[in-house]
Amino acid sequence: MSNRNYSTVDHLLMNFDVGLRTLLGRPPVTERPNPADAHTEAELTEEERKLSGRLMRINHSGEVSAQGLYQGQALTARLPEVREKMERAALEENDHLVWCEQRARELGAHTSLLNPVWYFGSLAIGAVAGAAGDKWSLGFVAETEHQVIRHLDDHLARISPRDEKSRAILEQMKVDEGHHATVALHAGGAELPFPVKKLMGLMSKVMTRTTYWI
Repeated sequence: MSNRNYSTVDHLLMNFDVGLRTLLGRPPVTERPNPADAHTEAELTEEERKLSGRLMRINHSGEVSAQGLYQGQALTARLPEVREKMERAALEENDHLVWCEQRARELGAHTSLLNPVWYFGSLAIGAVAGAAGDKWSLGFVAETEHQVIRHLDDHLARISPRDEKSRAILEQMKVDEGHHATVALHAGGAELPFPVKKLMGLMSKVMTRTTYWI
């Protein structure tokens, strides 16, 4: 059976469907179980529960942004194998999206009202990165994942040691993000210039600090 060659319109329609699923529905996931299911719910103080909920909301918004980023890059990636890597990474990130949303709601937190802004902003950034060339697009993925890992380390240091469910999710996310960064670099990703890394970090701070409250 031959593989279908999708047109630009096909990719745009599929991207639109992904966006709707990410923001309003349930996106497709892998068969992996939620790592939080292996742990029992701990007795947290109100302050600990509120902090965990807000941090999981931030991580959920980060995964919404990741979907926009990967979909934007997949739209403009030049090589089919690079596009496939972007789409596979996006599917694996959907696991994180679902896990974080479920955990945030268990903790009594809502998802961010600004998620549409984060998704479409990241979609545009991803499309620009992809248009710049596959090596820069993959380099952008690697740097994004490295910055996400640093955020996860910060959250793990702040969340109560008793909140094993949230910690299990964040630990698995760290493993996955590191793998995605390694794959991107091995596929030919170039190291980004320092000013670009700095700008990415500043944009990330705006997103995390806003999402903490909204």
